[in-house]
Amino acid sequence: MKKEQLRELVAQMTMKEKVDQLLQLAADFYSEHAEAKTGPMAQLNITQETVNHAGTTLGISGAKEAIRVQKTYMENNRLHIPTLLMADIIHGFRTIFPIPLGLGSSWDLHAAKQMAEVSAKEAAVSGLHVTFSPMVDLVRDPRWGRVMESTGEDPFLNARFAEAFVKGYQGDDLEHDFMRVAACVKHFAAYGAALAGRDYNTVNMSERQLRDQYLPGYKAALDAGAKLVMTSFNTVDGIPATGNEWLFRDVLRGEFGFDGVVISDWGAVQELIPHGVAKDQKEAARLAIHASVDIEMMTNCYTGYLEELIAEGSVPEAMLDEAVLRILELKNDLGLFEHPYRGADEALEKEHVLSDEHRLIARDVARRSIVLLKNERAALPLAAPQTIALVGPAAKSHDVLGVWSWQGKKEEAISLAQGMQQYSDHIKTGNEAFDYFTPSKEAIEEAVALAKETEVVVLALGEEDWMSGEASSKTDICLPQAQIELFHKVRAVAKTLIVTLYNGRPLDLIAIQEADAIVEAWFLGTEAGNALADILFGAYNPSGRLSMSFPENVGQVPVFYNADNTGRPYLGDPN
Repeated sequence: MKKEQLRELVAQMTMKEKVDQLLQLAADFYSEHAEAKTGPMAQLNITQETVNHAGTTLGISGAKEAIRVQKTYMENNRLHIPTLLMADIIHGFRTIFPIPLGLGSSWDLHAAKQMAEVSAKEAAVSGLHVTFSPMVDLVRDPRWGRVMESTGEDPFLNARFAEAFVKGYQGDDLEHDFMRVAACVKHFAAYGAALAGRDYNTVNMSERQLRDQYLPGYKAALDAGAKLVMTSFNTVDGIPATGNEWLFRDVLRGEFGFDGVVISDWGAVQELIPHGVAKDQKEAARLAIHASVDIEMMTNCYTGYLEELIAEGSVPEAMLDEAVLRILELKNDLGLFEHPYRGADEALEKEHVLSDEHRLIARDVARRSIVLLKNERAALPLAAPQTIALVGPAAKSHDVLGVWSWQGKKEEAISLAQGMQQYSDHIKTGNEAFDYFTPSKEAIEEAVALAKETEVVVLALGEEDWMSGEASSKTDICLPQAQIELFHKVRAVAKTLIVTLYNGRPLDLIAIQEADAIVEAWFLGTEAGNALADILFGAYNPSGRLSMSFPENVGQVPVFYNADNTGRPYLGDPN
């Protein structure tokens, strides 16, 4: 459609139809078994009519289900406007790649673009149109759980990765290339600077710091063509981002020239109330629409009060119309008016999702993300004739995907044991099951016995995936105490000790510094075990470099390489 036709479509819509276009609802609302009285509709106090006209949908997956929902939606929509299907596809759809912090450590923009291309293809044939990625929030505090979702602490590097992700997701012809999805850059702005690394916490910085360090990543993603921007949960200069008119009207739309869709994060419009800037849902709706937030995710402030606000003159109807027009333009940019089912195709889904080709790409990208932190006495690479003990909680674990691996399946992931056994017949893994926090006495004794009788020990340590990600902040960034105790017992008897780490944040590794080699593998995704084995046995030379600083003690945090100079820098001990 031409823009004038979209304007005519807006003019044909009733006030309620326009307001409903600004609402995003989750997949549960469209389930064939959704129950209005007790289910999600009752929780948000909305009607089936509103569900039928809600402009965008969150979390639906699978070509068959996507086609069913779109078909039902358009049959119930008076003007046959299609819905938009969105989801969190952060580091892979079904084929899972390294977490973004691992991708950042690859320093490889082609690898990042490949990840986005594969993710887009798998998502598109499964019926999705938009991914809530890339996250380009600058990170400097490893206590914050969402550092795993960023590419690091350097503004320039983050900006270049932002471009690569957007180009990989969207390609060169988003309207006609049905193997692509639209990118949503997040979280605008400065979410990564939450005080004390506490998720959702206050952000307090100068405007110079905001512009110099934090905004360039978002700007780079927008210059690369990102179609959407998501609001952040935090305050910016004392005002919550989702209601911050200066941030979105003046900076994003005015200075940056962004004319695409702005979407709130989950519940962020209603959260203006506990922030203390809105007394109720009505006031929250007024602040958000004035701040140019086009889509309200999973709360009903707009549907409850926008019509009333317009009737009393607190919100110009033109403000509503411009938001609706931007949403319709996005649908048009994706070709949905002509092709409402777009790339959704069950045959293509079977062909492309978790294909052998995609697994090979994921393996290559994963090994590019691995960082060799230490290698003394030529401990690595391993030699196939060596007798090797592989022990520790992560040795046989399939918990290698990391959070935000929505469609990923742990049973499809390669464990380190599986990867290493392809290289050598001299690997002893033991029979006792390990636990990340409280390994049994028998498991520890078996690990020590295996360490005594082999030439090399590979001790697989790290975090479980739930220990990093959203709402997973930590005050202690050391390995679990039980793992540290295991390390010392094995170190006491091992001839050569190599530690591998699966984790989602920089860790305090002082307790294990006596290892002969330390390999930072992050959460590597579906092909984790194969990629890590490639490194350990020398089939691939480790090329990764840290993109976020590792502190020696949590008391140093925040610590980052590009801190401002002080008037009295430490010059070392004169004695």
